[in-house]
Amino acid sequence: METNENLTEVLNDLIRINNDRIDGYEKAISEVEDIDVDLRGIFQKMANESRENINELSAEVRNLGGDVATGTTNSGKIYRVWMDIKATFTGHDRTSVLESCEYGEDAAQEAYDDALATDADLPVNIRQIIANQKAELLESHNLIKKYRDLHEAVN
Repeated sequence: METNENLTEVLNDLIRINNDRIDGYEKAISEVEDIDVDLRGIFQKMANESRENINELSAEVRNLGGDVATGTTNSGKIYRVWMDIKATFTGHDRTSVLESCEYGEDAAQEAYDDALATDADLPVNIRQIIANQKAELLESHNLIKKYRDLHEAVN
């Protein structure tokens, strides 16, 4: 039973970071200028990506007999970074929003790294789900970084 509880907690941590990610991108959408249609679309896509991740992770938590986490990570763990990011939006300019989002994507990568390195016994199918989601999130991170770099090069 302890294994299921440990595994459930690992999965719930990932659910929380994805909840944080949704909140972060919804905040980012509200912070960018109306003209930044490209960023709004990307941020919406990334929030939706996290919604899909949550659905997949929640199914596994339920299969393990656990309760699915519903909140964000303001519990004091490292994943709280998205909450800090939302407080750091100082302007509505593309660079600051993209930098904050990249920082959040770094935190998400760290959370997924921690999940893959956990002491909890990760069945192969769950390890694969986590690895696949981490890879998708890395693509999102790289896209944000690319947009940030391009914007900095232009300015």
